[in-house]
Amino acid sequence: MSYESNQLLSEYLLMHYGTDEHLMPWSFGPKDAIGFPVRTISHFPKGDVETSLDLGCAVGRSTFELSKTSKHVTGIDFSDNFIAAAEQIRAEGSIDYPMLETGKQNKQATACLPQGSRPENCRFLSGDAMNLPEDLGSFDRVHAANLICRLTEPEKLLSRLPELVNPGGDLVLATPCTWLDAYTPPSHQPAGDTLEWLKDQLKPAFKLEKQSDEPFLIRETARKFQWTVSLVTHWKRCF
Repeated sequence: MSYESNQLLSEYLLMHYGTDEHLMPWSFGPKDAIGFPVRTISHFPKGDVETSLDLGCAVGRSTFELSKTSKHVTGIDFSDNFIAAAEQIRAEGSIDYPMLETGKQNKQATACLPQGSRPENCRFLSGDAMNLPEDLGSFDRVHAANLICRLTEPEKLLSRLPELVNPGGDLVLATPCTWLDAYTPPSHQPAGDTLEWLKDQLKPAFKLEKQSDEPFLIRETARKFQWTVSLVTHWKRCF
């Protein structure tokens, strides 16, 4: 499915900004999988920083969450559709979107700027995580959630990370480790365990501080959902 489709845009707006009731209308559903873009940001250390980078920011929720503790945040995504939606939320405070119920029945929903976020601290750019601008700069925090295993050549991003993260800075990666040939050719996929591969790719520039598992939920309709578990790792940039 194209990341430029309106259906996927609606699903991601719902995932990022939807109410608990909208995301999981069933009492027996996996409610602990709600709020993934907020939970991944919580893996950064507490405290304020100057700059943060959100790679694969989708429709921007994690970028806005980073703005609560960062003076300058850059969100980058390959999808122009996603970036346009994130920019509308930044500039206007909200965006309306259809929420698919069943068949072709929709309900209208609104994605709103998260409380406590500082949109004036945010900027959104369309871009390719494997070919980032040379003058992008470096950051105190870099966040990339569910991005690595959607790149055709993830090594290009991983090799760039040492210059993107300031010495002593923090990197949070999340990946469901769903390596699919449609996104990543087999020659660029890990031959074995994803975590061990990441350790090998990121040494000696980064030290693994913590690893954990975070579930996430994508609602397709009121009766169909994607429930997935992402491996979340927190790394410290070595001096």
